[in-house]
Amino acid sequence: MKAQQILSKMTLDEKIYHLVQMTTMTYLKADGTDIVTGPSSTMQLDKEYIYDVGTLLNLVGAQTMIDAQTNFLNHSKRKIPPIFMQDVIHGHRTLYPINLGVAASFDRQLAHDVAKMAAKEASLDGVSVAFAPMVDLVRDPRWGRVMESSGEDPYLNSEMAAATVKGFQGDMGKYNVAACVKHFAAYGGAEAGRDYNTVDMSERTLREYYLPSYKAAVDAGVKMLMTAFNIVDGVPCSGNKWLVNDVLRGEWGFDGVVISDYSAFEEMRNHGYCADRKECAYRAMEASADIEMMSPCYAHHLKELVEEGKITVEQIDKAVLRVLKLKEELGVFDNPYRSVDVEEAKRVQVGPEHRAIARYAAEQSAVLLKNDGILPLSKDIKSVAVIGPNADTGAIHGSWFCGGKIEETITVLEGVKNIVGDRAFYAKGCNIEYDSTDESMIDEAVELASKVDAVILCLGEHQDYSGEGNCRTNIEIPAVQYKLLDKILEVNKNTAVALFTGRPLAIWELDKKAPAILNMWMPGTEGGNACANLIFGNAVPSGKITMTFPRVLGQVPIYYNAYRTGRPKLEEDDFNRVRFTSSYLDMPNSPLYPFGYGLSYTEFEYSDFKLSQDTMNRGDTLVASVKVKNVGKYKAKEIVQLYIHDVVGSAVRPMKELKGFHKIELDVGEEKTVEFKITEEMLKYWNKEIKFVAESGKFEVFIGKDSTCKPYASFELI
Repeated sequence: MKAQQILSKMTLDEKIYHLVQMTTMTYLKADGTDIVTGPSSTMQLDKEYIYDVGTLLNLVGAQTMIDAQTNFLNHSKRKIPPIFMQDVIHGHRTLYPINLGVAASFDRQLAHDVAKMAAKEASLDGVSVAFAPMVDLVRDPRWGRVMESSGEDPYLNSEMAAATVKGFQGDMGKYNVAACVKHFAAYGGAEAGRDYNTVDMSERTLREYYLPSYKAAVDAGVKMLMTAFNIVDGVPCSGNKWLVNDVLRGEWGFDGVVISDYSAFEEMRNHGYCADRKECAYRAMEASADIEMMSPCYAHHLKELVEEGKITVEQIDKAVLRVLKLKEELGVFDNPYRSVDVEEAKRVQVGPEHRAIARYAAEQSAVLLKNDGILPLSKDIKSVAVIGPNADTGAIHGSWFCGGKIEETITVLEGVKNIVGDRAFYAKGCNIEYDSTDESMIDEAVELASKVDAVILCLGEHQDYSGEGNCRTNIEIPAVQYKLLDKILEVNKNTAVALFTGRPLAIWELDKKAPAILNMWMPGTEGGNACANLIFGNAVPSGKITMTFPRVLGQVPIYYNAYRTGRPKLEEDDFNRVRFTSSYLDMPNSPLYPFGYGLSYTEFEYSDFKLSQDTMNRGDTLVASVKVKNVGKYKAKEIVQLYIHDVVGSAVRPMKELKGFHKIELDVGEEKTVEFKITEEMLKYWNKEIKFVAESGKFEVFIGKDSTCKPYASFELI
């Protein structure tokens, strides 16, 4: 095995530097000027070993990879090629919708296919590892990174995580990349929705809600895992031996590479967990973390720790061997440039085939939140105005856009013109900034709206208001957008809102006023074409939200799979206060839009609910079924959702939990029977002794359009 042979020839210093990750830019100049003055100088790395670094990040373009790799190998004594890693979050050059949007499709195959597309584009640019998928469970829309996640449900997160890993990695062939699941663990539980903030939860909550998606990625064969910035049980994840060594490697059997997030080893000092960089290095190695990203704790102190007997050479060897094995599996020892191809990248990236995939993904991800009969618009319409700060901009492809370009993104105006041509007209109406008070453009937009048959009003956030570090205390749309909406509705009631956002927004007022709301999320490179196709009925909305939309910010955090309290407010939609119950003085408990919610241009009728039996023995399987009929006017897709409630447990159980879903397509008048198999495994949970068991007792079964569906049957596990 080449990896073992290479390891046997490396010195201790070379091994240590192989566990250091630097930026690609450091190695671009053959004269070594970047080595002297760039990031490596800031980190005070030993110039003798700078070309023994094992991995590089932030690669931009195929030629950049070729130049950096060539320069590196020309200077390296061992000639061990580094591998290049990149944040391929929701596409590489061709961008598909943000992950929160893709999850709204409830389509495992789609998640697989868009990751496969991204892997091909990234590999052609020389990327070997994608820092994705991000599988953190999220409940607080103030957190900017909800856009990278699949939402608030552990089952759906797990399904999308596994599908994405398999899409990226495939059989690890020419156009595949290794996936790196992140951020381990519970990064999405940051207090107050503030990035990098404290996470504090019980082990039961951690295991019940937050860990399943990481475990699903491991079971799917993910090659790498990134630790999180936050603490778990008071210990930073990067140095958390229980979390990384005991749970990940011990319980789950993960023997792949563990990498830190950007400078996270060093940040253990800021947490107050380590006194200095030396202790940071010790804690990380004890936790069995392998690669240190962009901080020098390992480079400066691992050798010293070995000499003091606190760390063994065997520990370092295990870490280095894991990295070398990944390189061997990627084939870089045989071909350091792997699948990089400048000309093929030009042909494939943002080409017709990949644009078609991105457009379909955006159509499947969009969620129709409201429709008073406005949509779809007729393609024969005489005139339509496309108005709003998100109407004629490519800045709707989403944060974390990797190699994506705004100028290559189809705007809504362009998409509408592709359908109705010169019958489409444009006015900006207002600016997108959340603190904008400029009303100077409203009159022009209102005048245009008064002269056309319909208005497509493109509102929401700027794409840079979500993503890492972009957290918000106000998740409503800006006041100036409401003023624009009010004025336009005065002159044209035939107005549909196309909403662009990287998170659930508190849009109670918008829901009251707008005749129709189509939530496009941040839809990617083909967002404008997808939006137009949906608005004019070339595609029918079928997405369902995977993260609850609050009525107002004060309800946050709000999520469907909560526990019932000892004093529940039984009518949670009721605006009347019920004193001495768990309720608000001024607002119902219920959200604006619940988990799993989404409308269609057609109507689906559910009937003939059946449960194969009302008792279940250990090891048995029950079948729950329902008939679904398209009773509307459009051929369309419906996401049929199965929820189960464990009525009494040794630890309190959620009011309901998603346990299955089927996405079906029905023609007008067509009916299908949808079946779900219920197994004992689906009934297991982490009980009060932190044991994963299914307890005997009563279980309620729900099947419906969203998480508010009512129970139709129950069974007893005996």
